Amino acid sequence: MSVTISGEKRAAARADSREAGAVPSRALVLAAFATVYIVWGSTYLAIRYAVETIPPFVMAGARFLLAGTILILWAMWHDRARATRSNWRAAAIAGTLLLAGGNGAVVWAEQRVPSGLTALLVASVPLWMVLADWLRPRGKRPTIGVVLGVAVGMFGIVLLVGPGSLGGERIDPAGAAALICGSLSWAIGSLYSREGDLPKNAILATGMEMFAGGVVLWVAALPAGEWRHLDLARASAASIAGYFYLVVFGSLIAFTAFAWLLRVSTPAKVSTYAFVNPVIAVLLGWAIAHEPVGPRTIVAAAVIVGAVALITMARGRKVAPSEP
Repeated sequence: MSVTISGEKRAAARADSREAGAVPSRALVLAAFATVYIVWGSTYLAIRYAVETIPPFVMAGARFLLAGTILILWAMWHDRARATRSNWRAAAIAGTLLLAGGNGAVVWAEQRVPSGLTALLVASVPLWMVLADWLRPRGKRPTIGVVLGVAVGMFGIVLLVGPGSLGGERIDPAGAAALICGSLSWAIGSLYSREGDLPKNAILATGMEMFAGGVVLWVAALPAGEWRHLDLARASAASIAGYFYLVVFGSLIAFTAFAWLLRVSTPAKVSTYAFVNPVIAVLLGWAIAHEPVGPRTIVAAAVIVGAVALITMARGRKVAPSEP
């Protein structure tokens, strides 16, 4: 899963701190959008190659520990940001839900589910966020447009995962269940991060969440027996390249572009990555890894992406007047 929704919420809340009169060039804005669209969409394929010869929890834990350490050190040096014990406790909870639970499910499931289909199921996160936000104590009742988007999205998930004859495609049930649970964990973690006592500095907060999530993933690798089977000498060049691609491009470059866009564009526009990434992932999986894409996948992709668009636009119209 792309990093991180909590950073989006905090950065959007502080959008009024953008420099007055600073108008970025159109080319730079388009380049940043292209980076978020393509790089985050390609991370699913990178994960597939990374977990071919590196155990998934070990790989993901190493990714977030390294990227998180870099972000923490950068925030402390560049912004003089600091964190309290309460900040670390909140970051540990958010990082466990978002990265250990959410991304951990993705890396494990990609041993059994093609990267493109993984991205489609992860695209259901906005659906789970709406439901979790509605069902929690003092939750927010969704609008008619959002309810319609949730209903359409659920139909798309059933179409993608359930039995059917369109193209004869079949998804591993254990992998699909892990992705749905992981998406729910990511949604709950996103809601928690909006109210948790995280640092005001978005870079520091995200780095702390990454670091905490990486620690939990490495601990989870113990009962999974991954440390006993880890043999970096036998790791393929594709797995090593996939790992460093995730660290450098997925966690650092794309996140930097994402955070910058939240300062110079509107949250509604930036959030369009949620329904562009799955399309990029499916296309890359088909073109590079020769993953099958049949009629059922195409129809389910259109339904799920359309549902996410409905939810995003409905929520965007509702909050637009209050945005600075």
